[in-house]
Amino acid sequence: MEIYEKVSTGLKGIDQAIDRLRLGDNVVWQVDSIASYKRMVGPYVEQAKLDGRKLIYVRFANHEPVIKEDPEIKIFKADAKKGFESFATTVHSLVEQEGRKAFYVFDCLTDLLEYWHSDLMIGNFFKVICPFLYELDTIAYFAIMRNAHTYSTIAGIRETTQVLIDLYQVKDNMYIHPLKVWKRYSPTMFLPHLVKGQEAICITSSAEAAELFSAINRSEERLDYWNVIFNKAKDVLKQEPKQQEETKRFLMSMIIGDESRIFELCDRFFTLRDILAIASREIGTGFIGGKSIGMLVARKILETEGKDRFIPFLEPHDSYYIGSDVFYTYIVQNNLWKLRMKQKTKDGYFEFAPLLKEGILHGKFPESIQEQFMQMLEYFGQSPIIVRSSSLLEDNFGNAFAGKYESVFCVNQGTPEERYKAFEQAVRTVYASTMNEDALAYRVNRGLSDRDEQMAILVQRVSGDYHKDKFFPHAAGVGNSSNLYVWDKSVDMKAGMLRLVFGLGTRAVDRTVGDYARIVCLDNPLRMLAMNHDDQKKFSQHFVDVLSLEENAHKTCELDEIMSGDINTDKELFGTPDYQAANRLRELGYTDVKTPFILNFKKLLKDTGFPELMREMLALLSKVYDYPVDIEFTVNFTRDNQFKVNPLQCRPLQTKGLGKPVRMPELTDKKDCFFATRGNFMGGNVRLPVDFVVYVKAREYLELSEQEKYTVARQIGMINTKMKGKNAMLMGPGRWGTTTPSLGVPVHFSELCNMQVLCEVASNEAGFMPELSYGSHFFQDIVESGIFYVAIFEGQEGVVFNPDRILEKENILESVLPEGSRFSNVIHISQTTGMEIFSDIVTQKLICK
Repeated sequence: MEIYEKVSTGLKGIDQAIDRLRLGDNVVWQVDSIASYKRMVGPYVEQAKLDGRKLIYVRFANHEPVIKEDPEIKIFKADAKKGFESFATTVHSLVEQEGRKAFYVFDCLTDLLEYWHSDLMIGNFFKVICPFLYELDTIAYFAIMRNAHTYSTIAGIRETTQVLIDLYQVKDNMYIHPLKVWKRYSPTMFLPHLVKGQEAICITSSAEAAELFSAINRSEERLDYWNVIFNKAKDVLKQEPKQQEETKRFLMSMIIGDESRIFELCDRFFTLRDILAIASREIGTGFIGGKSIGMLVARKILETEGKDRFIPFLEPHDSYYIGSDVFYTYIVQNNLWKLRMKQKTKDGYFEFAPLLKEGILHGKFPESIQEQFMQMLEYFGQSPIIVRSSSLLEDNFGNAFAGKYESVFCVNQGTPEERYKAFEQAVRTVYASTMNEDALAYRVNRGLSDRDEQMAILVQRVSGDYHKDKFFPHAAGVGNSSNLYVWDKSVDMKAGMLRLVFGLGTRAVDRTVGDYARIVCLDNPLRMLAMNHDDQKKFSQHFVDVLSLEENAHKTCELDEIMSGDINTDKELFGTPDYQAANRLRELGYTDVKTPFILNFKKLLKDTGFPELMREMLALLSKVYDYPVDIEFTVNFTRDNQFKVNPLQCRPLQTKGLGKPVRMPELTDKKDCFFATRGNFMGGNVRLPVDFVVYVKAREYLELSEQEKYTVARQIGMINTKMKGKNAMLMGPGRWGTTTPSLGVPVHFSELCNMQVLCEVASNEAGFMPELSYGSHFFQDIVESGIFYVAIFEGQEGVVFNPDRILEKENILESVLPEGSRFSNVIHISQTTGMEIFSDIVTQKLICK
């Protein structure tokens, strides 16, 4: 039999009515006024003081204090304005610090609506803090205002708390009505009681009880406070512009966030009607996140500032937004908050992430959210959709989080139940990606590990069309308003550039094996690197990403397979028939030869208005942002070659820009430098000191087993940690960050983020080839982190490369990383104090000496 220590409420009558309090009790008073709550708090506090209890008053509301200042009472002020996670974490830390058997009084929880605007989040806070208080044998008083919360919020509080009491004031009389008293019972416990002084007189007469309850005002309909606010805002549409602007900014603070550069941009272009339209497509409550905001404001800029230039060419969108509060609710209701608190500590940041990720992948959504998910899926029908991360910090000025979080395609085939199940798992996958190692490391490196990362989700209809059993857009890609990828001085950097692919845009933002996106300089779209026919074919796209309706999955197909069918428009917009290859096959005796394509987009760039439209679009967005921008887009053509562009995303592009001109050193003898090149570098005009070179040897690396290649990548990650704050250059064969070890070293970006310079070296002998993946997520990371990039194509005209200048120096690998000594024949670290890199963007010269 469990034995509980009984504690007085300070009022003998109430003690008798509920058989006193127990250590561990959370007591929730449902009240009509703060004055009523104070009448219950006063005796409880005085009794606690008499009993020598440790008393803490948690103060966060704007209402009058419920306890007077008293040297025997600790007043803890918590800032609810900072948001749910920060507030809940702060209170959790307080309770942990104060320890067992402390006594608490909390301000009225209803006042949290002023800051969070959501009933759901008040319920979440109570579900987070109440069990922790119970664990520590505390007693805590809370209050909520009657008729101010939804029935589901009250139900959640009732389920979680140990004691729930209705407190009524009718005329001059005070009544209590216990609704829940955990593990206690008497025949009269749950009847109303009249409180007179220290007495609580039970009302047993049916006539008296009926008279009492008929005098109490009860609300029939209880909408979430969030919905109440937006419903009232609709009426403001009929009022003067000044009132509309004030209401709009208030609503923006609820779905967009605090004052910021992006907030002011939204304020400039969105009307109250726009904000209400966005809110009408939100599932749950809270912020809609950076990716959603970027997409919406970019479209609004193009529609308003572009006047009639862009509207005829824009594909409409009908996106949905899953609010950030749904993420918190999911964490809380799946009992993962305690684990999240452990993960948020310095020691547990990486340690508990895998466990939390696993928990997120297997949770359940609240029924109310499930119903909203289903209604959204019924709206989209069987159209393919994509579930995209849209965290609050994502796609903002300074922090793009490019590629750090997941995006999941839902091909949306099958029964409604199957489609719903796939969608739910897609949302879980995006939520779980907040615990990806790369995302965590990015947050640490950007000084964001202590910031709340509120994960919202953007659900978009996939742009494209059905082509037999496959679904894809004709083209997609990344566009940048500033072009730092220049290979000759005639390129106009301000005209911008595109990284263009056929099919889904996944091949444009990820580094893909054996495939190359088409880089388009928008000042002269047909300009290409000087290369022969075979190179043009080699350095082009050979595979296409599509959605397979038959397999209900994202799939990669060979280009020839797609081009052999009807794509509902002119195929030569995207590729040039490769007659040389066809003739070669015929000469070899093959019959029924279909002419393959070289995917160069030549006709699209030469004979349509697409490149000019994209140049103007990027220029306008950059001008309004007053900052270089990076967009993702699709483009679809009709049979008569008319097209529509769908801007899927827009974010500020972190770039060093041109900078001041650098005086280049003279190079009288090629042996005087470590390397020199013309073009093939990114980062602007620089003069950078290089004190350490970390060099991965191509031939020795190639001879390793695949497992050993991955081990080398992890060694580079540990060296990267040691090089933090030093002027270090990382140099290696092929592509850094590839997922295929035969193409380069498969490091994560977090394993090279401390390097000042990143160098990819072509090795024809070993088969390694750099790829200037401008616009890819990997490149975005390089640019954001201010890493200077250079590719060395040894043997090309104008390229000098003297690796012995490094390799003849002492290899200090063992002193930097003792555990890496077994790879000393593969990884060479030299101290190179005095070495510098010089680059000039105009002449496209680069020298390292």
